[in-house]
Amino acid sequence: MRFSIIAFGALMLASTTPALADETDPPPAITVNGSATLISDYKFRGISQTDGNFAVQGGATVSHKSGFYVSFWGSSIDDYVTMHGTPNQELDLIAGFKHSFGGATVDVGVLYYVYPGTRPGFPGDTSSSDFVEPYASLSYALGPVTAKGTINYAPKQKALALDQGLSGLEPKQDNVYLAGDLSGSIPGTPVGLTAHLGHTFGPSWLAGYDKEYTDWALGATVTWKALTFGVQYVDTDTHFPTPSGKDAAKGSVIGSISASF
Repeated sequence: MRFSIIAFGALMLASTTPALADETDPPPAITVNGSATLISDYKFRGISQTDGNFAVQGGATVSHKSGFYVSFWGSSIDDYVTMHGTPNQELDLIAGFKHSFGGATVDVGVLYYVYPGTRPGFPGDTSSSDFVEPYASLSYALGPVTAKGTINYAPKQKALALDQGLSGLEPKQDNVYLAGDLSGSIPGTPVGLTAHLGHTFGPSWLAGYDKEYTDWALGATVTWKALTFGVQYVDTDTHFPTPSGKDAAKGSVIGSISASF
């Protein structure tokens, strides 16, 4: 997800209430939240997108009191993430609607993955890397613990073919991702705990040549003012060899530091 620092600052000014506003004033119609992260390895559904190397990430979300929102997020990535190996960025564009009732929250929307610089990669290149993925999730908060279930479904597209359309021979593919997450905080402390379990149904570009695979993760965070320090262990039951000879699906410990705005 990408965003302009200038545009982000302007939106912040537009959505900020006056410093001396009465505490009874209604909340602003539009709110903006952003973050910047340095992470030791960017893993997407358990698969490294950076060949085990550091990534720089950042994004912002603009929300309306009605529940509608748009988000922008981006990360550095490695060349092998797409077929012809020219991108060094992933850009995610998101639009959705979120509504809470009782302790439950429903979130539905659509996510568009963009890999700048991959079309065309060379003369005669017919591959496609950008794709659309609608999603829906239901979360429920019980005290300090929140449980969340998510389904992502990417309909048949050339970018999900096993060769991303490079040969013109592979059929278009779709992809389904199911995930469950638990998150919570330890009362009276800045410590948070997370657990994740996901399953990718293939075959498609997102699943590699496997028909399906499972990923999971356990993590912890510590928050200090606007900073969050995180550590997690991420693993899968599949293999994904990279051009450097590494296994991008191998389990590993990942560290991160994020600043929220």
